[in-house]
Amino acid sequence: MKKVAFYTLGCKVNQYETEAMLEIFEKSGYTGVDSEEYADVYVINTCTVTHMSDRKSRQYIRRVKKKNPKSIIAVVGCYSQVSPEEILDIEDVNLVMGTHDRKTIVEKVESIDCESKISTVDDIMKVKEFEEIEIVETNGRNRAFIKIQDGCDRYCTYCIIPYARGRVRSRDLDGIINEVSNLAKNGFKEVVLTGIHVASYGKDLKDGSSILTVIKEIAKIEGIERIRLSSVEPILFTDEFVDEICKIDKLVPHYHLSLQSGSDETLKRMNRRYTSEEYKQIVDTLRERIPDVAITTDVIVGFPGETNEEFSETLKFLKEIKLMHTHVFKYSPRKGTPAAKMDNQVDPQIKNMRSAALLGLCTKNFKEFASNYLGKTMRVLFEDKNSDGVYEGLTDNYIRVKAKSDKNISDQFLDVKITEIKDDYCLAEIC
Repeated sequence: MKKVAFYTLGCKVNQYETEAMLEIFEKSGYTGVDSEEYADVYVINTCTVTHMSDRKSRQYIRRVKKKNPKSIIAVVGCYSQVSPEEILDIEDVNLVMGTHDRKTIVEKVESIDCESKISTVDDIMKVKEFEEIEIVETNGRNRAFIKIQDGCDRYCTYCIIPYARGRVRSRDLDGIINEVSNLAKNGFKEVVLTGIHVASYGKDLKDGSSILTVIKEIAKIEGIERIRLSSVEPILFTDEFVDEICKIDKLVPHYHLSLQSGSDETLKRMNRRYTSEEYKQIVDTLRERIPDVAITTDVIVGFPGETNEEFSETLKFLKEIKLMHTHVFKYSPRKGTPAAKMDNQVDPQIKNMRSAALLGLCTKNFKEFASNYLGKTMRVLFEDKNSDGVYEGLTDNYIRVKAKSDKNISDQFLDVKITEIKDDYCLAEIC
């Protein structure tokens, strides 16, 4: 039996697509193995958000052939889409595919040999239909990521992804519901709705469906106990939208609202379509309307032209609104984006200092948020044991919890008492 190994970089969408492609291989008679093992086919699912992502992809491509000189190396994903010739020039690469037509990957792989060099990348901007590749089989976890849309029309000045993923394409609602129903039958209890720009779901559909439609329909599925949204823009949360989500018990009180900067001048250069005050108003509304809501975010430091004063505005803003967690990224120029051509690129050492300042604040904010639950009972969906021999899981509002148990508590909802707060998780005792 032939073996296939996947190496995946990047976002939850990439992870979803890797699992879907693995199922396609398995249905064709392949066995999936770890990316460090001997395989007949190696598939590298690439990311291109940063130069580091590109470099990691190239490094893995160059070393993987040593595991089996006769293997076929297929490179897919965002990096492939925007730089297919660059990847095809790498000596060991046999097949380059982009961010579309992945359902044919087995057919493409089996049509070549280890000496071939072929690219099937086409113009993603001409693709108008969502590509249906789904996950059917259980993969041993209790939380499933469901890809509901692809593409992005926002064109933030720092981001290469619209050029790698193309226009907004929404998945057919029936396809989403069928996949979630199958996953529920296989034991999944939580689904995370993900995509390149989830808030745009339905923009291209003629039936009036929206992200709210998807949430409401999934909430009807027996066996699914939690629905979670991946990263969304804050402007999704209109008063009407908040009114509706407050009625959906299965939608958890955790929202990842992408901020990127607390300075309005920086936000303008980024082509973000809100101000810091509008962001704050949305955060305030969610906190007023939804008990125990947790809000997390992304912030970029060192964006071109970011002055000390602008960074200070971001730092002050985050100190004031006290979000539960902040993912901090140092700006990385991407060729082909407007920001890469901007004047006043920020020195790497300054980026490092600004990043460190925000990371320190992030730890402080998490501890302050988690302190509200010290000694209280929380509901946790536990996953597998970690390397320390303790079980990990998430509360409804996304606090990571670790607890010891003599019994196997994987895939179970249990009540726990929060006993101690660490830098980014809590210790607990099972009730």
